[in-house]
Amino acid sequence: MLTKFEHGNGILELRLAHSPANALNPALVHALHQAIESAGRSGTRALILSGAEGMFSAGLDVPELLKLDAAAMGTFWKEFIELLRAIAQSPIPVAAAITGHSPAGGAVLAIFCDTRIAAQGEFKIGLNEVQVGLPVPAVIYAAMQRLLGARQAERLCLHGLLIAPDEALRIGLVDQVLPMEQVIPAALEWCRSLLALPPQAVAATRMLARADLVTLFDDLGERSHEDLMNVWFSAETQAAMRAMLARLAARKG
Repeated sequence: MLTKFEHGNGILELRLAHSPANALNPALVHALHQAIESAGRSGTRALILSGAEGMFSAGLDVPELLKLDAAAMGTFWKEFIELLRAIAQSPIPVAAAITGHSPAGGAVLAIFCDTRIAAQGEFKIGLNEVQVGLPVPAVIYAAMQRLLGARQAERLCLHGLLIAPDEALRIGLVDQVLPMEQVIPAALEWCRSLLALPPQAVAATRMLARADLVTLFDDLGERSHEDLMNVWFSAETQAAMRAMLARLAARKG
């Protein structure tokens, strides 16, 4: 589910390894949550989140999640929100090396990181939740608005748009777009550039800069969990997700 690479100087890469699409199921979310929480306590100085070449993460593992009952789904949503909180309030910097497609939950992981470096190519990134019958959770929408501003966040989220890396760079959803082979090296260089600075000054300034992002979870985290539980089992959402799976199956067939 998750492969770890030590890059020296205290830099740890967490590479999503849930073939074929790095879809976020309960096991992967738990593994990633635990790895991020423990990294900040184990002497790791910076983190990189990456995926497979061509696929950072396809978002939620809908086929698996549709099998869960209400109790299991509640546990999953709670840990998913806590995973995002762990990224947002990580005591060490976190870079997203977006190595390919990054719709829905893939984009969500990235927007809570400190920086986002995306691969060039025919890839798509964005929050397409409304297309599968899910409203964007309040804490995620607020983070998107913080990153992009009110108008762009509304435009992307309301229509569930998936955009190309170059447009994502233009509007500020990502910070760099580079050839695939340069994405992880650039994330490493970003980490090293921060680690070369006086650590106490960096930590204090970073905490100040991200305080509003962390506070979102105190204000909206529980509401987001409740809203997701209320809508997940609704007829509209279940129908939209099953229709999406049918379309995907038809394309493969």
